[in-house]
Amino acid sequence: MFVKICGITNEQDALLAVALGADALGFVFAPSPRHISPALAREIVKRLPPETVSVGVFRNETPSRIIEIVNEARLQGAQLHGHETPAMTEEVATDVRFVIKAVVAGSQDAANASTFASDAILVDGLHPGSGTAYDWELLQDIPTDIRLMLSGGLTPENVAAGIAQVRPWGVDVSSGVEKARGLKDAVKMRHFITNARDAVLG
Repeated sequence: MFVKICGITNEQDALLAVALGADALGFVFAPSPRHISPALAREIVKRLPPETVSVGVFRNETPSRIIEIVNEARLQGAQLHGHETPAMTEEVATDVRFVIKAVVAGSQDAANASTFASDAILVDGLHPGSGTAYDWELLQDIPTDIRLMLSGGLTPENVAAGIAQVRPWGVDVSSGVEKARGLKDAVKMRHFITNARDAVLG
């Protein structure tokens, strides 16, 4: 189970998430309370193990600017969390090693997820980053030939149920493991990662 902890804003949270077993960290460059500068993200990424996948999160940004920031911050991947078209996604994918395309559960983009040139499709609710859960039944329309990442309202308490129902390739969490907006909670992160991995074994 691929586990991504998103909304990292400081080095302490980043290193802790990795130590607890996170596979990937997300750095938000879109307008958000968890926004981070490319310069600070670069300083944090420098201290991460090479196997940790560092991902920049963008919303409705131009492909050229996405590629520029990914390179500036020395990130490995980009997560496109807006209304990016398949053509825009493909343009990013030509220059970025790992691309995640986010879609809204139940949307036309979700039904057409296979048309995006991405390494994974992340399915979120209508209000990303809000911590609001949605009906996982909406994921029945998602094509089965993709790497699906479950996101939106996940917490240490419900991640196992989400994995059991959806059978995703990965999970993504931000506000569900915070103690305050933009600051992670060590206990919540540990429980989230443990419960996600145990759900697969179970």
